Amino acid sequence: MDAIDTTAAHGGGQMARAQDVFRRIEGRLKHAVKGRDDVIELVLIALFADGHVLLEDYPGSGKTTLAKTLGESIIDDLEEDEIAAYRRIQFTPDLLPSDITGVSVFDAETSTFSFRRGPIFAYVVLGDEINRTSPKVQSAMLEAMAEKQVTVDNHSYQLNDFFFVMATQNPQDLAGTYPLPVAQLDRFLFKIRMEYIDRESEIEVLRTRLERRQPPGAELPRVRRAEVLEARQILEGEVYAAPEILACLVDIAREIRANPQVAQGISTRSLVMAVPALKARALARGRDFVSGEDVEALSPYIFAHRVSLAVPTASTVAIVLEALKRPLEVLSRATLRRS
Repeated sequence: MDAIDTTAAHGGGQMARAQDVFRRIEGRLKHAVKGRDDVIELVLIALFADGHVLLEDYPGSGKTTLAKTLGESIIDDLEEDEIAAYRRIQFTPDLLPSDITGVSVFDAETSTFSFRRGPIFAYVVLGDEINRTSPKVQSAMLEAMAEKQVTVDNHSYQLNDFFFVMATQNPQDLAGTYPLPVAQLDRFLFKIRMEYIDRESEIEVLRTRLERRQPPGAELPRVRRAEVLEARQILEGEVYAAPEILACLVDIAREIRANPQVAQGISTRSLVMAVPALKARALARGRDFVSGEDVEALSPYIFAHRVSLAVPTASTVAIVLEALKRPLEVLSRATLRRS
């Protein structure tokens, strides 16, 4: 009995540490970005789940401030890594893969080539208007997001374990854009549509414009990269996803695939990626187990952008919400806590 109590206390201490890291970053983001609490939580869930985020937005919605603040919230003692905290890449039709991955430079004195890193070598990368660039550049991004590496001149270079991408696309401005390949969409854990913020939040943005330029005080210290990486391990080990949760995810996928309005359903990879995301949301909500609420809240963001339609006028979000009904009803009768 004593050994069980000690283990539980140890697990609780680990959970508290991971939750503290989450809250510290969340507090810094909320200091800089007003009226986006729901988006901030989703972005941090993706970060802790080791996923990437696609934002569908309009100019001036706060995405750059959000990504930059996130990057500046991370510190690291490994100065020799020469990895930037944050980089913004503006995607344009004339962009080349080497513009983001880096290039081999010839040194005439030594008669050798040395690799000069591109902006993709950063902890947090904001890919602005990612659908404005060519498929060749998107393929380079796909390798970075999928494998955490880039290949230049037949040599592969590893990215940092922390590597996190926030990409944006503007759905209202379609001129000169290239549709993102299905394989690349599948690498984004979430697709989040950023709507206009409410009236009170917009007033708050104007009122605090000078205050928000100043960094948060000592009550919200920055976090170390190692703390975030440790938090990822903690949520995998300490947050419980019952077998019924896994079965629910599979049943949701089968419901989506069986819908006559769907040409191509969601991948098994998306189900694998969903598990740490659900665990991260449970951690953020102070629980050590995944609940049906987590599945219901995150499923539209995880699955809707992965659905290819047979009926163009159909809504992918509506299809996902419909697919949730029966599996969640079954899940509601299950015991989801760790026994």
